Order: sequence, then C-alpha cells, then structure tokens
Amino acid sequence: MQVKVKPHPRFPAIFQVTLESGVQRLATRNLTPSRNVYSEKLVKYKGVEYRLWDPFRSKLAAAILRGLRKVPIKPSHRVLYLGAASGTTASHVSDIVGEKGHVYCVEFAPRTIRELVNNVCTFRRNISPILEDARFPEKYAIFISGKIDDVYCDIAQPEQAKVLVNNTDLFLKRSGWIMLAIKAQSIDVTKEPSEIYKQEVKILKKRGFQIEEIVDLEPYDKAHAMIVARK
Repeated sequence: MQVKVKPHPRFPAIFQVTLESGVQRLATRNLTPSRNVYSEKLVKYKGVEYRLWDPFRSKLAAAILRGLRKVPIKPSHRVLYLGAASGTTASHVSDIVGEKGHVYCVEFAPRTIRELVNNVCTFRRNISPILEDARFPEKYAIFISGKIDDVYCDIAQPEQAKVLVNNTDLFLKRSGWIMLAIKAQSIDVTKEPSEIYKQEVKILKKRGFQIEEIVDLEPYDKAHAMIVARK
C-alpha cells in the first residue's frame, strides 16, 4: 500500500496517514512492529510502521477527528486508564507515551482483561493490567508508584465523573489533566445527553477542575462526549 505519513500538526506522537486512495487517517507509530491489536491495518513509511487508528473503535480518535484542540497525553507521560477493556485505545496510548512512558490499565471484567493481557500487555512493556473496580481506587493504589500525568476514563457506570475525580485525588499530580469519555445512556437513559454532559461537568467543576473543552463524538459514537479538563 502506497502511503504518506506526516506528524499531526497539534498532537505529539500522533500522525496523519494519506492512503493511496487519497483518504486521510489517524495513526500512531507501532511500538510492537508487525503486531496489531484489533485487526487495524499496519502501514510502513520510510522504514517505520504505523497503526491506523479507527475512530469508530476508539473515542479518543473520534474526539480528535471531531476537532479536539487538546490531547494532554504525550510521550514519556504516565497515564492511568480507567475502563481499558481489551485495549483498543489503550494500545494507541501506549504507542503515544512510548517506552519511557507507562499506562496503568484498570478493568474489572476478568474475561476482558484476559484479552488485554494476552493481546496487548504480553507484547508491550509499558502497560500494566490491573483487575479492579475503578470505583475503589484504594484497592489498587499499591500497584501505582508516584503521581500520574493524565487520567483517562471510559467506564460504563452511572457515576462516571465521580469515579474519575476519586481516582485523581489519589493519583493525579498537581496541574495534571483528565479526559472523560461520557456515555450518557450509561448514566440515565431518560435524560437528553446534553443534560447529562452538564451534570458531569458540574461535578468536575465542584471538585476543582477547569473544563478546557467538550466535544460531541457523533457520528462515531451516539450520545457520547469527550471532556478535557485540568486541575
């Protein structure tokens, strides 16, 4: 496949790939060459392998394509990922932070975390799987040394913002950043998504966070939004 790759103009370690057809896609540099995670395509450009990043499978990629202005996750950062599932987005975060960074992945479903371990963590030394419920951060505090640069939250639970800020109280460094992928229907199916977003923003503000931006994720994810905020 003939491709052209260039760095994203705003976000370090994220790339824009132009395919032979002229279609442009997001990508990250593959930390584990020749291996993919969720059947994503691998492409090479000037001897470097990249993983195409599917916005229909990853809310972070969707947010970028929807005009997100700030991605706080950068090379060498230490990231706490709540709700890592089988590792689709977490693997791209792993690519971004690189060998000098680390991603602590919290996931409470045993079958899902087995997939994360077998398909991702086994081949990536910068990811640590943690089988725990994100509502109880004190249970896994022993596994996380030092403070975290960024907390990324993508959980299907009613109190998403509350769970996130409870984790930041223990782990996030001063002036650290958070990214919250809100799933409105997991919080309250009877309310409009916009009302849910306002409700979660209010919780974050009450706990001392400054909201930087809110991005609606449609058409990639219905009734979802990404919130970026900092202490």
